[in-house]
Amino acid sequence: MTLTCYNDTHGYGWRHVDLFVHDAAGRELDWVHWQVCEDGPDAADAATAKVEPTLRRTSPWRHGVSENGMDYWVADAAWEEE
Repeated sequence: MTLTCYNDTHGYGWRHVDLFVHDAAGRELDWVHWQVCEDGPDAADAATAKVEPTLRRTSPWRHGVSENGMDYWVADAAWEEE
C-alpha cells in the first residue's frame, strides 16, 4: 500500500491523503482518501494517526512534482500486526 499527500499548489482547496492498495504486480486495486487541514507530509502523518490509528508509514516520504507542477509525496504503508 502507498500513502500519497499533496501540496495544494493551484489553490483547489482540497487537501487530502490518499491510501492506494496494489496487487502483487503493482497494479492499483483501490483507493480511499481523507481530508487534512494543511499540506505536506507532517499534516498527512497527523491526520492518518487520527483517521487510521493502526496504519503505519513504513518508509520515508518521497517527494515528486506532477506534470502540472503540484508537489506530492509518496510513502509505503502497512497495517499494524497484532
